[in-house]
Amino acid sequence: MATSPALPSHPTPPGGPAGCAGAPGPRHPHWWQRGAIRATGLVILLALSGLVILALVREQTGTEGFLVGLGLATLPVPLLIAAFRWLDRVAPGPWRNLLFAFSWGACAAALIAIVANSFATRWIATATADPTSADTLGATVIAPVVEETAKAAAVLLVFLFRRADFTGVVDGFVIAGVTATGFAFTENILYLGNAFGTDQLSGESGLASVTAATFFVRVVMSPFAHPLFTVLTGIGFGTAAVTAEHRTARRTLLPCAGLLLAMGLHAFWNGSAGFGEYGFFVVYAAFMLPVFGLLTWLAVWLRQRELRLVRDELPVYVAAGWFTAPEPHALGSMPARTLARDYAAFHLGKPAGRTVVEYETCATLLALLRHRARHGRSCADFVARERELLEALWERRAVAAPALGYAARATAPVLVPLPHAAYGPVGAYGPVLPPCHNPYRP
Repeated sequence: MATSPALPSHPTPPGGPAGCAGAPGPRHPHWWQRGAIRATGLVILLALSGLVILALVREQTGTEGFLVGLGLATLPVPLLIAAFRWLDRVAPGPWRNLLFAFSWGACAAALIAIVANSFATRWIATATADPTSADTLGATVIAPVVEETAKAAAVLLVFLFRRADFTGVVDGFVIAGVTATGFAFTENILYLGNAFGTDQLSGESGLASVTAATFFVRVVMSPFAHPLFTVLTGIGFGTAAVTAEHRTARRTLLPCAGLLLAMGLHAFWNGSAGFGEYGFFVVYAAFMLPVFGLLTWLAVWLRQRELRLVRDELPVYVAAGWFTAPEPHALGSMPARTLARDYAAFHLGKPAGRTVVEYETCATLLALLRHRARHGRSCADFVARERELLEALWERRAVAAPALGYAARATAPVLVPLPHAAYGPVGAYGPVLPPCHNPYRP
């Protein structure tokens, strides 16, 4: 049996190692530090929050209003989740993180917001004896601070406890956006359910109803509002994740700056109704849409940048025999990656397709890891993390390499030949694959 090829040389970052995922934990953790205990506690916390928020919303809207609000609030959720998953396709994070983020936003963050906003508004009304000003102050000052802080807690938890899955700005973008999607889902149930109850009392129906107007404003015009605010916090955490550890001030200030921007944008949006009869529409057209367009462009640019880094960083591993020559091109192209997955699934079944996706993800994480190391931002356990990713690639190579080679030849503008003796020795670094049967040959 052939042995794995030697590791390529790696840069030594100046200024000391930077923090990153995968740092070893304590050898003998206390019982409260065990992953199973933490996961169980988190599930219980979210379940209790969900039950309480369900009872509170149903109490305010009534059963019929709750069901109507639930049905209408669900409509934008699949589209928003699909958009964030599209952004995350280059190096997709585990579903458990997205499930946690959505659950936190829909349950824990929504519960914190309802309780804190209600308490603060009542206190202001009592202190000032002016309910109108209390509602205005609550919407423009209290709500943005409370809600954005509650949503940011989910990003912080993933950043602290799932660092292996939090590798850059894209991960911050996705976790923050999914958390805000969950929060908006619960909030929309409340608003739409209350609107339905108002229509039931007044007898209004159709396009002139309060329910139709609320649905148009919250679901049709601005389903992206909450994700837009919280993504700014996620960008701050994502930038901190790729910042050298010795820059402590920068790593601390970036998430705080993102959170403050999120609060400011949220407050400006909530206060737009007080800018005159058409203030809301002016703010929407002149400010919210341009910011949404800018962040959408940033998301697409970040996705393309990750693919470009894959093409730029992996050739050094080709020289060491870890990849065949066509693979960096295929791994740096989403059409080629999709074709490789489909090719493997067609010939070997769906498990082979999933193996190719895992291979592509590991290759992307390896490229991002090396890019950070070359720019002096590698982690203390760079060598161990690199070895871990290379071994994961090696285990999946027999299935993934032929599929990616086919995809590279099918999508490359110029035919990329496979290296001679793809399953034998390559240069002085040892074999690319141990001798084995090519699963794509009869």
